[in-house]
Amino acid sequence: MKRRGVLITILIITLLVVYYLLVTDYLSQRKGKQDFETQISESTAALALIPLPPADLDKQLADAQDSLWATQDSLKIDTNLTRIVNGILRLADETGVKAIPLSTQPWVDELISNQKYSVFRIDISITGNFTQMADFLYRLENGEPKTLVLEYLKVEKIPGSSLFTGPGEGPVSAEIRVAVYAPPATD
Repeated sequence: MKRRGVLITILIITLLVVYYLLVTDYLSQRKGKQDFETQISESTAALALIPLPPADLDKQLADAQDSLWATQDSLKIDTNLTRIVNGILRLADETGVKAIPLSTQPWVDELISNQKYSVFRIDISITGNFTQMADFLYRLENGEPKTLVLEYLKVEKIPGSSLFTGPGEGPVSAEIRVAVYAPPATD
């Protein structure tokens, strides 16, 4: 009987320990649940502040990708210096101006808006009348290659020319610096 009493006491103590562990675990999980509920409500409030994406986001992305590809394609140009210079001289002949290349610089890499480009520059002296000069400059900027830019332009009336010539007929001379941009050369 004494043995039975000890056994019941051990059983009661074991049950109390198990009950204590279960209650402690339950209380800690309940506190954890409250913490998670608080985090969820804060996150939900933060998500509610984020605006919804526009309905046509896929179309905008597709348009942006098309624009990027078109821009990248426009940078793919013939980088042969002789062909570029000959194209400028051919355009000068077509428009009736006299163009003389003064100096050229080889392709150099430049960093523009955190983007690397190869740039070729050429200085040219041009003579002709005002109408021819305007036509030449317009066609030069809007022709091929598409990445050609006039960096410098100085136009002067040729000294000793008559003041009585028509506004589009007076002889003028110009000095221009042309830059042609291309993707950087890969080694």
